[in-house]
Amino acid sequence: MSRQAGPRVPRWAAVHALWAGADFERYFRWRRDREGDPFFVRFPGFGAVLFTGTNSGARELFRAPIDILRPPHPNPIEPLVGSASLILAEDGRHRRERTLLAPAFHRDRIRRYGSIIRDATLDELRGHGSTPPWRPGTRVDARAAARSITLRVILTAVFGVDDPARRAEYTAAVGAFLTAFSGPLLLVPALRHGAFGYAPWDRFVAARARLDELISADIARRRGAGETGADILDMLLHSRYEDGTAISDDDLRDQLRTLLVAGHETTATSLVWALFRLHRQPHTLRRLRAELDDAGPGFDPGEQARLPYLDAVCQETLRLHPPVPIVLRRLTGPFALRGVDLAAGDTMGISLPLLHSDPEVWAEPERFRPERFLERRYGPFEFAPYGGGHRRCVGASLADHELRIVLATLLTHVVLAPSPRYARGRIPVAVPHNIATGPHAGITFDVVSECPRTATRM
Repeated sequence: MSRQAGPRVPRWAAVHALWAGADFERYFRWRRDREGDPFFVRFPGFGAVLFTGTNSGARELFRAPIDILRPPHPNPIEPLVGSASLILAEDGRHRRERTLLAPAFHRDRIRRYGSIIRDATLDELRGHGSTPPWRPGTRVDARAAARSITLRVILTAVFGVDDPARRAEYTAAVGAFLTAFSGPLLLVPALRHGAFGYAPWDRFVAARARLDELISADIARRRGAGETGADILDMLLHSRYEDGTAISDDDLRDQLRTLLVAGHETTATSLVWALFRLHRQPHTLRRLRAELDDAGPGFDPGEQARLPYLDAVCQETLRLHPPVPIVLRRLTGPFALRGVDLAAGDTMGISLPLLHSDPEVWAEPERFRPERFLERRYGPFEFAPYGGGHRRCVGASLADHELRIVLATLLTHVVLAPSPRYARGRIPVAVPHNIATGPHAGITFDVVSECPRTATRM
């Protein structure tokens, strides 16, 4: 291929899209190795995207003029989050909605959730979540447990849900909603049509309506009764835009649904990968346990989240397994990405697995080595697990805080061993799961023992 002519758009777009959906990281590495950087990928019903995975490419994209950037359209996750979602908002509306939502995720506010996060994790260990009690000899599905913990946290943080019956209702509705939005519906928009109530799209629409009923009921109850609380819903109900107006019920519902979807699936996926990587590398696990032991079992969860090696382990997990692996921007005006001229209507993107393994930045990029994050600080164009620029994930602070506290709580209460299937061999393939990508199947662990200093606290 002639570099002067620019990268070509591959033919057989459906074949390429299926390969990308089946094994995203391997496909993108193959394209980079074969054609260099940048390269085009065409998705059915969406068009071609020019991808980069280098530090310089990320710098260009994240620093592109805000007034010519839009979220991609049609957007594959719009049925999940809704058209009013912050993720899909454009221009001034994006700034307006982000200004309204950002205070709910201020670091000082996030630290208040430390006890909620720890309590949710301990309840899962006791068998009050989706898995049986984590006693010696029990085999647990880490993905099911992680989803249960993170969903409970986001339900408490967003809605203040502490009633077990109400929590169970939400848990069932969210589970059905996310399960109904299958990989084919995500990747092939042409399948989003009903067939007399029997098509996958019909099942998804029904599940979404049920979840929206619950959210709308909470909004109406708060507005009608004048109830107040310390949760994010209360904060948004009492917040005002710059012109003094309040957010509408429909827009609020989309924002809350976005928080439910994005606020638990992504963190749950990261937790599973962290447990998997640690238990495949005993010396790293021993070092982290030693740091946690030195801190003590009664250490404040907010302070625990700031432990340096715990932080490094979580950063390294996000480097190798970013839960949302691509960043996309659609252009409304001309722009050049890495020397390739693009026009209004074109889409450009960053492949985070490529960015996080750029050999010019990362030594031994395939290796899980948390120490690299103790040795130097990486810039926002080198390490971007939550995206970057003006559209960086508004909930990044909560996700970071939660991942660290849940991981620390698990490791200070139980000793685990990966089940034989996951103790050795290949790293599981990551595939799309709704808004995130994660292991194609739940990764299982066997509970070896309870940690002596914390066994009585469970």
